[in-house]
Amino acid sequence: MINFNSRLYSFIMFKKIKSLQASFVLAGLALVTACQPDHKQPQGTTTEPLTSKDMHTYARPDAVIKHLSLDLSVDFVVKQLSGTATYDIEVKENADSIYFDTRNLEIGKIYVDDQDTPYQLGADQEFLGAPLSIPVNQHSKKITIHYATSPTGAEALQWLEPSQTAGKQQPYLFTQGEAILTRTWIPIQDSPGIRFTYDAKISVPSQLMAVMSATNPQTKTADGVYTFKMQQPIPAYLIALAVGDLEFRSLGTRTGVYSEPSEVDKAAYELVDMQKMVETAESLYGPYQWERYDVIVLPPSFPFGGMENPRLTFATPTILAGDRSLVSLVAHELAHSWSGNLVTNATWNDFWLNEGFTVYFEMRIMEALYGKSYSDMLESLGWQSLQSTLKELKPEETHLYLDLHGKNPDDGMNDIAYEKGALFLKTLEQVAGRQKFDAFLRKYFDEHKFQSMTTAGFLDYLDKELIKPNNLNVNVDAWVYSPGLPPDVQPPVSERFIKVDEQVKNFLAGGKASTLTVKEWSTHEWLHFLLALPDSLPTAQMQDLDKTFNLTNSHNSEIQEAWYKLAIMQGYGKSILPAIHNFLVHVGRRKFLTPLYTAMIDKGMKTEAQSIYHDARPNYHSVAYNTIDKLFAEPK
Repeated sequence: MINFNSRLYSFIMFKKIKSLQASFVLAGLALVTACQPDHKQPQGTTTEPLTSKDMHTYARPDAVIKHLSLDLSVDFVVKQLSGTATYDIEVKENADSIYFDTRNLEIGKIYVDDQDTPYQLGADQEFLGAPLSIPVNQHSKKITIHYATSPTGAEALQWLEPSQTAGKQQPYLFTQGEAILTRTWIPIQDSPGIRFTYDAKISVPSQLMAVMSATNPQTKTADGVYTFKMQQPIPAYLIALAVGDLEFRSLGTRTGVYSEPSEVDKAAYELVDMQKMVETAESLYGPYQWERYDVIVLPPSFPFGGMENPRLTFATPTILAGDRSLVSLVAHELAHSWSGNLVTNATWNDFWLNEGFTVYFEMRIMEALYGKSYSDMLESLGWQSLQSTLKELKPEETHLYLDLHGKNPDDGMNDIAYEKGALFLKTLEQVAGRQKFDAFLRKYFDEHKFQSMTTAGFLDYLDKELIKPNNLNVNVDAWVYSPGLPPDVQPPVSERFIKVDEQVKNFLAGGKASTLTVKEWSTHEWLHFLLALPDSLPTAQMQDLDKTFNLTNSHNSEIQEAWYKLAIMQGYGKSILPAIHNFLVHVGRRKFLTPLYTAMIDKGMKTEAQSIYHDARPNYHSVAYNTIDKLFAEPK
């Protein structure tokens, strides 16, 4: 995921979720394949052979889903999904119940092998929801659950009015399941360590199209009924649905883009290199295992840069800069087709196995397509963002292997997993040599495809397959189980940024904006320039920059966010408040929202921020407004 999935350059703020009571212990185990580690574990944690405890699910490994069949109707009037979920299950000999994760779902009748069966819905826990237990035995094969989503409590779902879309004529719906929100729209075993195949029949208004993380239509049906199949086993967080006035454009034999009709040509122009990206990724780490790679560009309220739903990446419209300058986000989500979707973190404590690998892989794709000088810029910006994150977090929160007991897994979705994880892999590449490291990663993906992996299991495999055979000297525990960065880590160097730094120096020495040599600058060079300017920059120089380059009215969302934050911190924010208001109302990407609202609160603009948020909040997904709400909450 990005965005954190696009990671580009903003300093990310993090929400703090109220902890569950210390006495709460969740009896849930997720299926994973892992080995007993040789490496030390943080105090108070354990890793068991063949299984790993997942504290964020009620599911147990003795009775699990193998296949899901959905039959749902989409009601835009009531804002509700309703229908049935039917599961093929596998029950071990001593199991007497199967457990599902649910949150704010209306559960109706339940059938086990066509027999009406009583069930129990347990107490609701903060952010975890309620356990649904159904009696079964080793001969049970199939369960059908009749249910409906809550019109107000299904946090995975965002229902958009026509006015909130590009076309302004039709409503829109999309889901966002990561990390544990799929349970708010499907009763499910919501653990990344439990994989299953699925199919679906989705009924929508006839003027709309439905697409999923599965096989997809490329034209609308006459009756609004769509069928889907996902034949590769995936975890619950990767089930995704979008419904809207959609149009498809082919970008190659295996790639294409969906968007609203008024945006589809723009999206196709921006993403023209997708087919090359797929081919480049395959040349690095083996065949793409999901048949097609398509992207859907969603309305602006999508809270992340991108979400790696298999076969159909969900992407923010903020990547449509008009100059193809932000396509590293697509490279990131494509890379997840190997790291994350093919081999998945077994629990959210192991989140770096998804994101650290993906950032590293993203850099390799961008280097192969656009050259090392380009990927060096991305690595340097990632380093800058990581340094900010390290200052914001407590030391114990900067380990790669996390301890999320009693916490929402969203708490671990920050630059530690992304950037520190990628730096660890970059270090392994440098020590082993690129050729050996590439061979190791390719073998890792191939031998563990469609499986889940724990941190300890990966480190055991790393030791066996790369470190010992090549007699490498790598302090693995310092990277994975210790705070911060090892002391010998060197920041990446970008020759293009060195040239930008000269421009920064000249400007701060009193040079005019008109004398800056910026004609060939990419978005990344502009971001480096803006991030290098001090908050104490005189207003006259801010005005000079704005007049010369029209930064306040930029159409590039990354540049807008960086400029607006600098303006707020410098005291220029009130002068351009209408532009900041417009940006925050029309962009729902949490990566942009959090720094800007935080800066306004910190710099004496809380009243203005509250006024903007009043107008903007209806346009935000729950992932975004749950974070921003806390910024305005009065301290207890």
